Amino acid sequence: MAEQETGPIGRLIGSLSALLASLLAIGRTRLELFSVELQLELQRLAALALWALVALCASVIAAVLLGLSIIIVFWDSHRILAALLVTGAFLLAAVLAVLVLRARIRSKPPILAGTLAELARDLERLGRKPS
Repeated sequence: MAEQETGPIGRLIGSLSALLASLLAIGRTRLELFSVELQLELQRLAALALWALVALCASVIAAVLLGLSIIIVFWDSHRILAALLVTGAFLLAAVLAVLVLRARIRSKPPILAGTLAELARDLERLGRKPS
């Protein structure tokens, strides 16, 4: 029985066991990387959302007060023109904000890029082309 464990079958079983252990270790590492990247992405999105909310609130308050101030200054002479210009400025700011937001969303790197790159390298090392 002891000879079988050190013989060809024993070595094959040992090699398969080592291969399985290596594959499990690689899988665990990739899963940990996935988890870290997911946490970082969630933190980034939460911080982005918070700062966007703060900026939006402050901007709206400042814009409304500025618009009211302009209308009050021209109340006696050109209040309708002042109101139209203030409205046009708000509309222009909204359009610009939408364009910037759309550009930022499109330029964001793909989620989990590091994990996908590591998996592609793993496949290359194993002699397979990543799809």
